[in-house]
Amino acid sequence: MTATDQALDLARVAVAAAADKKAQDIVVLDVSDQLVITDCFVIASAPNERQVQAIVDEVEEKLRAQGAKPTRREGTREGRWVLLDFVDVVVHVQHTEERGFYGLDRLWKDCPRVAFPEAEVVADGPDANGSGRDGNGAG
Repeated sequence: MTATDQALDLARVAVAAAADKKAQDIVVLDVSDQLVITDCFVIASAPNERQVQAIVDEVEEKLRAQGAKPTRREGTREGRWVLLDFVDVVVHVQHTEERGFYGLDRLWKDCPRVAFPEAEVVADGPDANGSGRDGNGAG
């Protein structure tokens, strides 16, 4: 069994929303062969609680626009690991430290990863402040 098209569509929206808020290391796992309660996990991380919350808010807003509401929402008060359960897709937004400690990627390593180009986030670096991208030929 593989993830349904509906689950993959929702995961794609969640990935794009997380990427829009500069989530780090966005991964989508097809857990449909291992779990009967959901098809996909979307896992993303952020370096601080404020960014975790911004990512969560954006994911929720974009999925609501698609007609999906979370049936369960956990961890928003602490902002270290927020879980949004959309039934077909469960979104985990974790503080970088929690992600490293709990290792969802490792726990579910036997599940296939689903690649979405939307998951590519431009890393902050020398060009983040605009240098190299302002027409000077360096970017």
